[in-house]
Amino acid sequence: MAGKFFDQWQIGETLVHEIRRTVTETDNLLFSTMTHNPQPLHIDAEAAKASEFGQILVNGTFTFALMIGLSVGDTTLGTLVANLGYDKLVMPKPVFLGDTLRAESEIIELKPSKSRPGAGIVTFAHRLLNQRGEIVCQCLRMALIKGSGA
Repeated sequence: MAGKFFDQWQIGETLVHEIRRTVTETDNLLFSTMTHNPQPLHIDAEAAKASEFGQILVNGTFTFALMIGLSVGDTTLGTLVANLGYDKLVMPKPVFLGDTLRAESEIIELKPSKSRPGAGIVTFAHRLLNQRGEIVCQCLRMALIKGSGA
């Protein structure tokens, strides 16, 4: 188990997640088709070439899901009760096929649970950066985390 229990987190703690991922055409195409997203910017090379981007734009929901996935091993693996919500999701820069992405997470709030002794809500500020260090996605994630005595 790699995730931390609620009482092991500290506000201001920042994690730089080691796993990086280069986005492939297959990633984008499979995710878009699995989620029934027919947006030509994601799946039609000719339409994408004619757009202001001039190339395929990676599906934003894939980008978001990858950011969360890259963080799980260091944050909530084995300690999560439930994800309670996501807030302030933004994608300030586009992601293209071939971009290599990495994630960082900061603990910005800790709130003890009123109904589960020892457990609590951790608010993570997640950031996803490309190979140029540009933030391509960020959000807040509120997660109910087990206490170490649970």
